[in-house]
Amino acid sequence: EVRPVIPTSGATRCKVRKTGCVYRILSYVSRLEAFSYLVLLVATAFKYGAEYETGVTLVGPIHGVLYLIYVAAILRWFTDLGWTFYRGLMAMVLGALPLGGFLVDRWISTSSRQV
Repeated sequence: EVRPVIPTSGATRCKVRKTGCVYRILSYVSRLEAFSYLVLLVATAFKYGAEYETGVTLVGPIHGVLYLIYVAAILRWFTDLGWTFYRGLMAMVLGALPLGGFLVDRWISTSSRQV
């Protein structure tokens, strides 16, 4: 009787499903954070251009919470993505820059294809 070296059921299937879920969550959080940053920039332009401060008052805290969720997700799962600590740190820094979250989303997509 020939037995496979790699298990074909049980923990392996569960791990793959869990990893796929991690990629989806991180990708979604990254996109949300990047989009909220763009909305905040538009609200800031309205604040100084048209003296309409309500946009920044509403969008600012929402973006802040999304960024904290983004950082927490990166800290929790950067090792599951196969990233080094430096790459995880870079992902957090890029999240603080306009459009940086979209670049991190591409990194996440690349990491998911390698698995």
